[in-house]
Amino acid sequence: MGEVLAQRTGGGTGRQLTATEQESLLKIREGIRKNERLLARRVLERRIDRAALLIIVLALMTGVVVTVTAWELPAVYAKVDIICGVLIIISIVAAFAAAPPLSVPDRESLEHSLETNRAALRAFNSRLQPPLAERRGLYREDVADVIEKFQQESRGYRRIHNSLQSLIMVGSLSASTVSALDSTSLNWQQITAITFSFSVAVAAAFTGYFKFRERSFFLQQTADAIEEELNGLSLQIGEYSHDTEEEALARFTARVEHLRNEQRRRQQQLDQPAEQHPAQPPV
Repeated sequence: MGEVLAQRTGGGTGRQLTATEQESLLKIREGIRKNERLLARRVLERRIDRAALLIIVLALMTGVVVTVTAWELPAVYAKVDIICGVLIIISIVAAFAAAPPLSVPDRESLEHSLETNRAALRAFNSRLQPPLAERRGLYREDVADVIEKFQQESRGYRRIHNSLQSLIMVGSLSASTVSALDSTSLNWQQITAITFSFSVAVAAAFTGYFKFRERSFFLQQTADAIEEELNGLSLQIGEYSHDTEEEALARFTARVEHLRNEQRRRQQQLDQPAEQHPAQPPV
């Protein structure tokens, strides 16, 4: 999809694709999309495995530290050990559940296959130059995938932001509550307060650094704008109401490219330090 969207409409000339050439082009593009999906699944699997391993290590360390510290208080470290054991079991189950079927190739094979298909598509496009109307028609069909991609990423960033924000609120309240208790003879309270404070600090740092809420806002804004243009083109309303089909496709292509460039610019601004970009989404 990305290769077709990246093609520039360099002129109105070009021969029609034969049936064999069209079938070959569709097979290459379908292979690229399939490899991208499988590769994204492999990447997600590796991230889940790393997160599960981190949780297991932290749970084991917490259980050992609490058990050694509160050795004379079995009622205290027994609860902590049970919680740590449950976290370890959940992490192991999540790692196994995220594992793809054995029929899915490994990451290295998928990356090699994806690069091969992209090279084949570039070679194919270098030999053939479809007519301008056909390229614009393909662009219109691929825009639906672009919209879905922006919406999917927006939902993902929104879920992350909401989860971290919930952790900040619950953790800060819990830390304040535990710290307010009399801890002269209860060491587990101090340990719990430190744990909650650390969790809140980590969540606040990740939220402020990666700017999940801002990324979600801009992605959803771009997706809505592209969807509005697509609806205008499909229904022949708004600025498309008096255009011919060719003029409407040209206007639509230019508008979508402008919106995508604006999204890339905002994405680059978010990746810069906070003092270098003033753009922020409205509250």
